[in-house]
Amino acid sequence: MSISGFRVLEPRPAYTRAVEPRSRSGTLALFAVMGAGVFLAGLELMVTAVALPSIVAGLASWSRLREAAWIVNGYLLVYVVAMPVAGRLADLWGTRRPLLGALAVFTAGSALAGAAPTLELLIVARLVQAAGAGALVPVATAAAAHLATGDARPRALGVIGALTFLGMAAGPFVGAAILDALHPAAALARLGVDTASPLATLLAPAWRWVFHLNVPIGMVALVVAWAAGPLVDTPRRTGSIDVVGAALAGLTLTGALGALTLLGSKAAPGGPDPVLLAVGLALGAAAAAVLAARHARRQTDPFLDPALFRRPAFASAVLVSALTGYGFATAIVGAAVFVDRVLYGGPGEQRLTLGALAAATAAGTLLAGVAARRLGLKLVTLVGLALSVAGLAVIARWSPETTPVTAAAALAIFGMGFGLTVTPRTTAATDAVDAGDYGAAASAVTVARMAGMAVGLAVLAAYGSTTIDRLYDQVYATPEAYKAYLPTALRDRPLRDAQVVGALESWAAGEAAEIMTGVFVVAALVTAAAAVPALRLGRRRMLTLTEPRQAPSGEPISDDSSST
Repeated sequence: MSISGFRVLEPRPAYTRAVEPRSRSGTLALFAVMGAGVFLAGLELMVTAVALPSIVAGLASWSRLREAAWIVNGYLLVYVVAMPVAGRLADLWGTRRPLLGALAVFTAGSALAGAAPTLELLIVARLVQAAGAGALVPVATAAAAHLATGDARPRALGVIGALTFLGMAAGPFVGAAILDALHPAAALARLGVDTASPLATLLAPAWRWVFHLNVPIGMVALVVAWAAGPLVDTPRRTGSIDVVGAALAGLTLTGALGALTLLGSKAAPGGPDPVLLAVGLALGAAAAAVLAARHARRQTDPFLDPALFRRPAFASAVLVSALTGYGFATAIVGAAVFVDRVLYGGPGEQRLTLGALAAATAAGTLLAGVAARRLGLKLVTLVGLALSVAGLAVIARWSPETTPVTAAAALAIFGMGFGLTVTPRTTAATDAVDAGDYGAAASAVTVARMAGMAVGLAVLAAYGSTTIDRLYDQVYATPEAYKAYLPTALRDRPLRDAQVVGALESWAAGEAAEIMTGVFVVAALVTAAAAVPALRLGRRRMLTLTEPRQAPSGEPISDDSSST
């Protein structure tokens, strides 16, 4: 009900517990399924990036790289949009049905991706896969918040969060292992299978197994979840899905990410001006955001209630998640670019550095679940932010003389700090709302992190691409322009001379290191800014954490009011 466009405060829809927990084995089985789901969701964010060159070579050509990039970009976009929808479904239906649906969609998308005969169909399959993967994270987080009460909740949320990052840590190793160890074409040839047969197309080349291996795991998880689900279900609330609000939120995210992706790009011959297109997308995103806010104020049960952001702990958790997500994406992609373009490292160096980052992040997430019980949400978060900023400060001093081991150590410091912020912000967000909004709260925090990562990736790509184009134009402005960047002794040699190529590569490595320095400094400043909202996460220690207390009006009592 609304008056002059503003929603009248009404009692929120009640939630009811569908089935009380009755089986410890069922609970453990469900946690195992949720853990496997979020592990696979995290794995897919990294493993496909490792296989991307093989995919492009197998289904297209490098001339279609911009189109092929949507194998990753489309996955990330749908992943982000699916999270709030899944979080709301978990609130309305309980977690069992959304969990089964997410596993089924992810498994089906994986099967379709593995069998895709063309690049276009692979992109479509990846969108299906992302819808399931994006749903798994908030559903599993909401289920953990419901099933683990008291001081067990931070540990449960820490495990769920850590498994996501463990999946990301495993991604580079799993991808490299599949591409190096599996040779399905040779195996089929030994069996006498025609290489042009449908079976050979389905099973070869090796990159298809990046997706195929998800199918049996997903099917087992589906069976276990179906069997354990009736024994352990979570509270559900009455209400409906705000389809209009979800669509407007999706348009807002799509337009904003699309505009950021176009920053710094050049117009293709005969194509639209990317600047005008980016401005149009940004204006569309802003209009959709305004409409989404107006629509939410008129709804009794909106897709994402703006009133939640009036609760300091919830709003602060979302903001911390977004700001740290920016730094996390910069560290991942920036480190990969640095190793490749400055250190000229190969897959082994990439696995060492990115593996150290993701493994330390997972360890920090697990540690935070324990530390928050004794030290409190705010202190653990601030310590994590301090470590993150310190790690980025060290990373900003990297040079062409930096070794992969040194780079891995700095990334581990950052990863440990980032991991320490994951569990406190999720716990603060779920504690700030009533039990009927756990799914929405969990998804909001995760979406904020992914949105921050998307912004970080867009800024990094735009700044890096623009700078690289400028340097390229300088070096090749004229047939003789490159000589200005060579030592005097080499200026009489041709461009393709081995020593000239080596000198230009050394110069380019130094320029790239300077470019990355600025990127990492900005990431450090953005991460440091998260300390301000972190101060509002609450001072209460977690030794005797219980379900959020409710005032007679039904609203949870603020954490700060019960601080010790």
